[in-house]
Amino acid sequence: MTSREGRSVENAGQATDDARALLATCVAAAIHASEIIRDASASLSELRWEQKGPADFVSDVDRRAEQAIARVVADRHPEAVLIAEEGSPKATAGALTFVADPLDGTTNFLHGFPWYAVSIAALRDGVQAAGAVLNVATGELFTAVAGSGARRNGQPIQVSKITEPSRSLIGTGFPFKHREGIAPYMTILPRIMEQTAGLRRPGSAALDLCDVACGRFDAFWEYRLAPWDVAAGILIIREAGGVVTDFDGKPAPVAHGPIVAGNPTMHAWLLKQLQHGE
Repeated sequence: MTSREGRSVENAGQATDDARALLATCVAAAIHASEIIRDASASLSELRWEQKGPADFVSDVDRRAEQAIARVVADRHPEAVLIAEEGSPKATAGALTFVADPLDGTTNFLHGFPWYAVSIAALRDGVQAAGAVLNVATGELFTAVAGSGARRNGQPIQVSKITEPSRSLIGTGFPFKHREGIAPYMTILPRIMEQTAGLRRPGSAALDLCDVACGRFDAFWEYRLAPWDVAAGILIIREAGGVVTDFDGKPAPVAHGPIVAGNPTMHAWLLKQLQHGE
């Protein structure tokens, strides 16, 4: 167990032994995957890309990182199901399921833009029990265990306290895979731009959600994300005191769909803007 993994597990508060073990697996898997990604970042010009869809790429690094995650999960929890973006996106969830994105922000990574992450969450009977998001480029580690709070590098975090839209910084994601979403996105964008201090689109939804959890973003929205994009981030935000829903205001599930997140006040404001814009 690495020192980073140890700090995360020790700080899991009053979590059960089972939840702490699940968190340890999430962190260990993220670390192993990140080592593969970090090593590959030194030779980006030699990597071969494949295009899965419009502006949606995959490389051998994604696949090898996912294989590293699979090995850690299988070794520690042989009964578990792994749902991951590249190798098992359509797997059927079981009593214990790990949902992982081996490289969130692949386009950033392939261009040497230093903002990409490994994201993994553990679900018991469909309910998030633990999760970790590791920023590979910076080494920043976000973790959460259900009922025990959220942490960044072992230290407790909370969502921001900003309640005035004019002072808020909002994160977003472009509808780059599903081009039919561009028109509605461009309709709502000016209204939010006019009322806030700024918008940012870094290109990694898993890290965007963590930035909400630690107060860097006051709110965030995206029209369509996948389960592996959000499984860990949803838990981390909720454990940091934030709110995460779909566009109808219902609690966001670990599934394909839209996401609205933020501190309670800014989430409510952003949700209202999005609903009014539809």
